[in-house]
Amino acid sequence: MSKISSFKAYDIRGKVPSELNNELAYKVGRAFAKFLNAEKVVIGRDVRKSSPELSQSLTKGLNDAGCSVIDLGLCGTEMVYFATPFFDADGGIMITASHNPPEYNGLKFVKKGSLPMGYSSGLNVIEKMILDDDIGEISTKKGDIQSREVMRDFIENLSRFYNPAKIKPYRVVVNAGNGCVGPALDAIEDKLPINMIKIFHEPDSDFPNGVPNPLLPENRQPTVDAIREHKADLAVAWDGDYDRCFFFDEKGNFIEGYYIVGLLAKSILKKNPGEKIVHDPRLIWNTIGEVQKAGGEAVVSKSGHAFIKEKMREVNAIYGGEMSAHHYFRDNAYSDSGMIPFLLIIQLMSDENKPLSELVGEMIRNYPCSGEINTTIENPAVKIEEIKLKYTGGILDTLDGVSVEYDNWRFNVRMSNTEPLIRLNVESKLDEKLMKQKTEEILEIIRS
Repeated sequence: MSKISSFKAYDIRGKVPSELNNELAYKVGRAFAKFLNAEKVVIGRDVRKSSPELSQSLTKGLNDAGCSVIDLGLCGTEMVYFATPFFDADGGIMITASHNPPEYNGLKFVKKGSLPMGYSSGLNVIEKMILDDDIGEISTKKGDIQSREVMRDFIENLSRFYNPAKIKPYRVVVNAGNGCVGPALDAIEDKLPINMIKIFHEPDSDFPNGVPNPLLPENRQPTVDAIREHKADLAVAWDGDYDRCFFFDEKGNFIEGYYIVGLLAKSILKKNPGEKIVHDPRLIWNTIGEVQKAGGEAVVSKSGHAFIKEKMREVNAIYGGEMSAHHYFRDNAYSDSGMIPFLLIIQLMSDENKPLSELVGEMIRNYPCSGEINTTIENPAVKIEEIKLKYTGGILDTLDGVSVEYDNWRFNVRMSNTEPLIRLNVESKLDEKLMKQKTEEILEIIRS
């Protein structure tokens, strides 16, 4: 079957206009409405230059299919996740390419109740409908467009996750990366007793300070500089559509997302003992340890938002965390959020009266990790098989790529869903030197 290059595992994403353009957005709107038999769909968009036009084309496609559109305008992905069940819509679409370069854009989809929709759960059908020119007739009864302001209700929904009366007046650097989170931070500012030090705050489609992707080490320095200049207690930086946030301690150290999963699990189980916590299989020992200590039950799931959300619903988990800084909450329609982790971490620091460096310090010492190391190679599947054959004698797990566990170290190698990449993660117990040695050893095999 022929393919449309911008259709990926979890969303539609590509360069504008060669891979994603107004014509495709229009057809997607028609096909999405037909596929879901939708009468009402929520849409939102990020700050990219191509987003308003794509939004208009998508809206026209939905309207021509007889579907009404609730347009949130400029917003974050999690506002679409919130607004879809809030307005009892049949689906939601966010126009965003998150942390990709400015010439890219994309579409993220949810069904009713903000159920995730990826390639294996509907996008494949929409692609086939478009390729077969089977997107339905233009409806005699056109759908309408309602522009709705949902920020106040969205901020109100966040209030169930924190108690402002118990939060200390921290100095917090907030780096919006010129993406979409600035307006949400402004809207919640007067509800929090913290002092926000705002950098790169205004949404700006030119991304004058680089693409909002705090995972790139070269993007972190301005945040670190602001911590030092303002003697801040911590810093938080977001990606473009703010469904992910990243933390820096008071010393300017970037905290791996892996340890944030452990912290959030601890924070949530404090108030909800005995609940289930879902985590991905790339790095696991710290999460399992923290969950058990806090009286919860750790449940492993394949990486990726569709799998995590599905597993959370299956086991009724209160929280799911991925080391890639995606954090999912049952009370948030099982959806990922970049705002809730920010609120929970400042609440936990306040409750425990400890700086962030101290909260994560013991975790980092107990379970040092490599962080995710990506290598572009021609045939990832062959290389993963080679690694699997070399590392015998440990406990093998193939839930997601290949994980091998020994007494005092373990690793996971997996392929990217969207690029010719191998992703490597290594961790050890109380032995940073061993972790580094094994990381180099496996990298040598990958790169040879």
